[in-house]
Amino acid sequence: MYPAGATSVCCAVCSTVTAVPAPGTEMAQLVCGGCHTLLMYIRGATSVQCSCCHTVNLAMEANQVAHVNCGNCRMLLMYQYGARSVKCAVCNFVTSVGASPGADQKPSS
Repeated sequence: MYPAGATSVCCAVCSTVTAVPAPGTEMAQLVCGGCHTLLMYIRGATSVQCSCCHTVNLAMEANQVAHVNCGNCRMLLMYQYGARSVKCAVCNFVTSVGASPGADQKPSS
């Protein structure tokens, strides 16, 4: 949150100063895959770098992604349509997408 008319805003968590987008700019949100901080970005961006942990997050439109629960820890995972498997960032388990539970799944190091 910032006052109307502000040209920049300082993050209360990491103290990074960010320019405020022009009025009427469409914004989107995602949760950082590295530190789980909620990030806002200009809709249409292809990637968003977290100012807290510097992770570069892939920013996709809602119709380009799907969700599945990790076959090991049950964490909700997001993946790009067309992927055959998705690796959990929490436990490193590889979950097959569209296969029966337990098929072609193995923990990875």
